[in-house]
Amino acid sequence: MHNNWPRALPLVVALSSLSALAQAQTLSFNLPAASLATTLNRIASQSGHIIALEPELVRGKQAPAVVGQMSAEQAMQAALAGSGLQLRVTASGHFSVAPASLGGDVMELGATSVTDNYLNATSEGSGSYAARAVTLGKGTHTLKEIPQSVTVITRKQLDDQGITDLKDALNHTTGIVGAQGIGPGMVITSRGFQIDDWQYDGVPIPRNNYSLGNWATQDLVFFDRVEILRGSSGLLQGTGSPGGAINLVRKRGQAAPTVSITGKAGSWDHYGLQLDAGGPLTSSGNVRGRVVVDEDQSDSFIDYQWSKTHSLYGALDIDLNDSTTIGGGISYSREQSRPMLRGIPRYTTGKAVDLPRSTYTGARWSRAETDATTYYLDLEHRFNDDWAFKAAAVRMDETNTSTHQRVQSSGQGVAADGSGLTYADWITDFHNTKLGLDMNVVGHFDTGALAHEITLGGNYSKLTSDDAYWRKFSPTTDNLFDIDHDRPEPSRDSLLAGPIGRHNKASYDIRQKGLYGAWRIKPTEDLTLVVGTRVSWFDYSWDSIDFNNPTDAGTRYPTSRMTESGEVTPYAGFVYDLTREWSWYASYTDVFTPQTERAAGETALKPIIGSNYETGFKGELFDGRVNTSIAVFRYDQENRAVTDMNSECGDYFCSMASGKVRSQGVEAEISGEVVSGLQLFAGYTYNTTKYLDDPDNEGRTFSQWTPKHMLRTWADYTLPVDGQRWSTGLGFTTQSHTLGYESTYTVPGYTVWSGRVAYQLTPEINLAVNANNLFDKKYWVAGFNQLNGSNNYGEPRNFMLTVKYTPQF
Repeated sequence: MHNNWPRALPLVVALSSLSALAQAQTLSFNLPAASLATTLNRIASQSGHIIALEPELVRGKQAPAVVGQMSAEQAMQAALAGSGLQLRVTASGHFSVAPASLGGDVMELGATSVTDNYLNATSEGSGSYAARAVTLGKGTHTLKEIPQSVTVITRKQLDDQGITDLKDALNHTTGIVGAQGIGPGMVITSRGFQIDDWQYDGVPIPRNNYSLGNWATQDLVFFDRVEILRGSSGLLQGTGSPGGAINLVRKRGQAAPTVSITGKAGSWDHYGLQLDAGGPLTSSGNVRGRVVVDEDQSDSFIDYQWSKTHSLYGALDIDLNDSTTIGGGISYSREQSRPMLRGIPRYTTGKAVDLPRSTYTGARWSRAETDATTYYLDLEHRFNDDWAFKAAAVRMDETNTSTHQRVQSSGQGVAADGSGLTYADWITDFHNTKLGLDMNVVGHFDTGALAHEITLGGNYSKLTSDDAYWRKFSPTTDNLFDIDHDRPEPSRDSLLAGPIGRHNKASYDIRQKGLYGAWRIKPTEDLTLVVGTRVSWFDYSWDSIDFNNPTDAGTRYPTSRMTESGEVTPYAGFVYDLTREWSWYASYTDVFTPQTERAAGETALKPIIGSNYETGFKGELFDGRVNTSIAVFRYDQENRAVTDMNSECGDYFCSMASGKVRSQGVEAEISGEVVSGLQLFAGYTYNTTKYLDDPDNEGRTFSQWTPKHMLRTWADYTLPVDGQRWSTGLGFTTQSHTLGYESTYTVPGYTVWSGRVAYQLTPEINLAVNANNLFDKKYWVAGFNQLNGSNNYGEPRNFMLTVKYTPQF
């Protein structure tokens, strides 16, 4: 659970407290079986005590009947019997509950007591890879309560592995591929399908709509953790990916002051410095702040390539009263770089060209800049113990500009001697604004012995863009083994001169809105049923105009439009508690995905429709210190767009809806402290994707860059010597081969190892060295690997020294 717990302080359910003597007073109780929260509240009310209840601890738990003469403490112990929770009593006589056998000190906050270690379980300071709860859906639930596959990459794991950007994080977790796009950004896929809408604090916005290639990037310096749902996310974000959802949960001010200063230095002149500070800004703690300042610069193992990133973040959370909290933040990130775009071509046979990993195919004047400013605003109001309202908004203003050279083959690959090249000069100028809104009410109530949870809400997202690019392709007699990095730098006018220049202006306007609802009910103590639905509206338009010389009036293409109204997406599932630690679950989701490709006659294709099935087992072991799961999944999809080679739409072929595809497989994952001092993450995925019914591709793989086998592991062990100052980490990522874009050749799989050694020099200073690609494996990363380009080497062996100073308050 994110460590913004002062925003949701456990509610005081009694209005006065008694002395320690009064605690032992014998009272007469006659309470029927009911939900645990209700019973504990009634005991507190009848006895005149204060009890602090963290809602996620008691949610869904039942209490037996409490009947007889006993003290309030004895009555509460009776209610907690078999719940896996224990009663805590503070020195001032207030009650709270915590997981049985959970360590950690009890922390006093006026009339409220909480177990600090528990509330930090999914955020900074927890020291754990196991997440106790997630906010990926609406409300907060444990992983075991969600009948789909969920992974949380905690701040502890991110820091241990030295992960600072989203693509790297996703490529170290279960079942996700963060592929290099045709551009500096990335394409995220899960179970063979792209995830183009990313969530920020639960609010989805589109992050992969550009007029040219893929430019979406995201560093993680502003975020506490990454929550990942695999399987259809339509109920959460409408026409979201059938593959899953990504939720980035931002850092917020904590209840206690926290300051850290981190410096790093590594291979290829990689240097960085970060200040991260936050905490209460008032004596009562009702105002909390957070600020992050981060500077990072690095050269590269690739000749001439470099980057500099400047990041700034500020946030405030204000408790307006005991029931209402408002939060806001703003982040700014600017990256300047000399990138290599489109990588290296392949031979016409599909074989990779064996070039040094330092090979650069751009020009010395190549440059790119990305600026992104993001605004966050949310409000939470707690009506009582059981009902809460939340509204949240995210706005992102993004600019991507570049002047760069690409090298690609003139045809399908280069000749054996490296000839057959084309220089492609580009200037890009992309601007877009993304807006997301979400409002929901989550409530809990009982009808007799039945516990219910109701979620009702709606969300809206909007993307508008103003994009332009200029480009010219120039065939050359130069050789791939002797690339010219000093060709003349182009201008916009020079790229339009001659018959092969082109200037394109385009704009997107994409809007989505929906209403959703979900109902969780416990017909028995061990069974939870979940049903839900969403009604979605989707509007899409794309305008484009081409100019072929400086005086050209331009050729405007017909506006591509697509509208879908009132599409219903149902969802159903169950969770059955086999034991206190293990549960069995299953879920079914309809999938609705609009398609923006155009059919002959400029008509929009029918939406993709499909069905997603999943079943498996989840475990919360060792009092929640370890999460584990195993899942079997299948997704069938129809109406997928394929190229129609017999018709043209604008300057390219039209598309047609054709056939049926299937993605299916098995996933297994474990995370947390498996033995004392050893934090482990391990995730395995077996995934096949095939065309089941298609005029040209039946039986073939449809997701070229989804490996059939993926295994990602990392373990960090605190050595029981020298006062536990030393820790060491080791892990690897391995995957089987993928296919190239043309599906006529394979991209070999690989195994890459990483390690870490850390030493706690003083209570305030930590030293760590991370080593990536320990055995210096030479490999090609999976992605858009094409015959004419986009083949990129993985990083060679490299090191990073980190010094972190954390003052003790």
